[in-house]
Amino acid sequence: MIHRDALDRLPVHSALPALTRALDAHGAAVLCAPPGTGKTTLVPLVLAGLTGDGPRQRVVVAEPRRIAARAAARRMAWLLGEDVGERVGFTVRGERRVGPRTVVEVVTTGVLLQRLQRDPELAGVGTVVLDECHERHLDADTAAAFLLDVRAALRPELRLVAASATTDAEGWARLLGEAPVVTAESVTHPVEIVWAPPERPVRPPHGMRVDPALLEHVAAVVRRALREREGDVLCFLPGVGEIARVAGRLGGREALGAEVLQVHGRAPAAVQDAVLAGSSGGRRVVLATSVAESSLTVPGVRVVVDAGLAREPRTDHARGLSALTTVRASRAAGRQRAGRAGREAPGAVYRCWSEADDVRLPGFPAAEILVADLTAFALQAACWGDPGASGLALLDPPPAGAMAAAREVLEATGAVAADGRVTDRGRRMARLGVHPRLARALLDGAAEAGARPAAEVVALLSEEPPREYGDDLAAAWRTARRDGDAYGARWRAEARRLEGALPGSGAAPASGGGLPDDAVAGLVTALAYPERVARLRGEGAYLMVSGTGAQLGDGSRLRSAPWLAVAVADRPVTAASARVLLGAVIDEDTARAAAGALHEEGEEVRWSEERRDVVARRVERLGAVELASRPLAEPGPGLVRAALEDGLRREGLGLLRWTADGAGLRERLAFLHRELGEPWPDVSDAALLERPDDWLGWELERARRRADLERLDGGRLLERLLPWASGDAARLEELAPERIQVPSGSRIRVDYGGGQPVLAVKLQELFGWQETPRLAGGRVPVLVHLLSPAGRPAAVTADLASFWRDGYRAVRAELRGRYPRHPWPEDPASAMPTRRATGGH
Repeated sequence: MIHRDALDRLPVHSALPALTRALDAHGAAVLCAPPGTGKTTLVPLVLAGLTGDGPRQRVVVAEPRRIAARAAARRMAWLLGEDVGERVGFTVRGERRVGPRTVVEVVTTGVLLQRLQRDPELAGVGTVVLDECHERHLDADTAAAFLLDVRAALRPELRLVAASATTDAEGWARLLGEAPVVTAESVTHPVEIVWAPPERPVRPPHGMRVDPALLEHVAAVVRRALREREGDVLCFLPGVGEIARVAGRLGGREALGAEVLQVHGRAPAAVQDAVLAGSSGGRRVVLATSVAESSLTVPGVRVVVDAGLAREPRTDHARGLSALTTVRASRAAGRQRAGRAGREAPGAVYRCWSEADDVRLPGFPAAEILVADLTAFALQAACWGDPGASGLALLDPPPAGAMAAAREVLEATGAVAADGRVTDRGRRMARLGVHPRLARALLDGAAEAGARPAAEVVALLSEEPPREYGDDLAAAWRTARRDGDAYGARWRAEARRLEGALPGSGAAPASGGGLPDDAVAGLVTALAYPERVARLRGEGAYLMVSGTGAQLGDGSRLRSAPWLAVAVADRPVTAASARVLLGAVIDEDTARAAAGALHEEGEEVRWSEERRDVVARRVERLGAVELASRPLAEPGPGLVRAALEDGLRREGLGLLRWTADGAGLRERLAFLHRELGEPWPDVSDAALLERPDDWLGWELERARRRADLERLDGGRLLERLLPWASGDAARLEELAPERIQVPSGSRIRVDYGGGQPVLAVKLQELFGWQETPRLAGGRVPVLVHLLSPAGRPAAVTADLASFWRDGYRAVRAELRGRYPRHPWPEDPASAMPTRRATGGH
């Protein structure tokens, strides 16, 4: 029996006429409806014709998470007075409950993508509802792009609804061909905001780590909320680990006075059902991940405690590391979470940060396509016939760098050809429903170790085992087989699915052909992540073939293994090496086989910063890991020259021999280039190293080591750069003389090392000299440093006539008593210059 009263109370009911008109006129619409309005439950039933006299048609609802898909199907079935699997069913990875009468099917976006690849027309489906599209999950964005292609080319009558609690309605409307936007207002109650920051500063999150002090504070805020407010408490935390730790700090029902429940994607179905069914008596504290922001409705909640954190994917393409990372939740997420407290009555949200911090939060979460590993997306696009995804209608185009990295992985695994087109192997990989890396490991690992063992290890890699299982993948495998916990049940179901999905799996040996668990775990992991194959280089320290360092924890049983295949690793912001969270022991043969594409052997001639000289070896490498080397007796001249040029770039031209005259010539040329420009050459390090052929010439060709460079006269080599062809070289002495003859007859060297040429000379040698010398064709006056008889600076001037007239008198008064044997005439402009002491004046 249909629960008509419950259907009629849903606020989205008032928006249904407008939605129906929009779909009839345009075939697509954007539905904006806050959580709790019934957009996920009532709208599909109405569109399918299950609540009235409208025509029956199949409706597919795509949800971003398995828990949300199951919950939505159960709620719709209850509204119809039926069990799941009758007119409303669901399909998620590893579980399917549909029947011959099913009209509304709720699926995950991943399942929808698989179905579109198999049957692009979606035969028999009248409408597709993409729910929670504001979350910008990559699968949802991809599914929307594929569906728009289907509407444009195959089935223009297929209707499409993009439904969201809060979204970029205008952006989605443009994407759907200027589709109408239909808005449903919700009946919400006021929610009081309580700012509850920690009393003491806590460390910001990095990687997967959350400061335990923050979790202790969150638990304290939950206890405070229970004291100050009525109703159930919904507490948002970033992940499963944090939920477990806060639950441990809260204690049991007796200590807290409330039942503590945990809601996340890994929670057993019975627990999820209990949370969504509401309280049967007594208060509840529901600890949840962001799955409860918009995808699920938790009855009885009057209070929200928000830790202010979320998990987003991040990919380090340079190091080959992909993982979830903990970030500050956006303001949009904060509004969504707070709204959960005002669904049934006035409520309150306790925010575990300050009001001042709130304004600095990002406005919206990052779209997954902009930050995630795009390997699976690139394979989906290639299978769809658009390898570069350039023709797909996407709100945000995929970053070029991430697509290039994804293409490299797909080529290396044989999923795509050199031109980017999908191969038959790539299509088989895509149908397995796991990341392409894991699909490659499953296909190739099954051939080596058997279908069942390979599937079991891939299932472990697909959903990481709990941290308490340890960091040894083979030991975690044995624990999963033995334990009957919730993770073990999910793992067994996924392993069965993967084994059954293998093409011709019955032909592969089920037992693994006698390979021990450790060998199978290592082989499959290495096949999935060949660039994370790592060799021991110190106590607990490894070097991956990608070039990234890796470190095991102090208590790890893997610390002495010569080789590892790293399954899971993260790299904290301040750490020099990645931290290994899950790995498997392998031997060198397995490493060579799995990472064979990175194997190379050849001559290595390079400049060694450690030895500060050329090193020539024949080296065998597996990526960045050196396997073997031996000295190279006759390295190629070109390689040696390149190494020497690299040494000059690293250590500078000081490697050459520079006499005083040579250094002086370089300074004179630099002065003329600065003041006159061409044809006088730029002789800076950068410019000279840019064109070594022009001045080092055959001397560099003959050099074999550092000592050969040290014998080269840099000044003599620079003479080759003088503008001989134009004839200007003959004017070098005129424009920038090495020495200048002063009135005493001395020839004084000019210092060109500063910004202005300097002539440092004893004052008495310049008597009678009125004009200050000018260089560079009269452009630049020499800066004269007038020295005392002891050679110490007495005055500086670029205008001698002015100095004799105005400055000399003070210098004479100060120095004549100190140096009485030297001349100090009253009129220096007419006095005779001298180099000697001739008696006082």
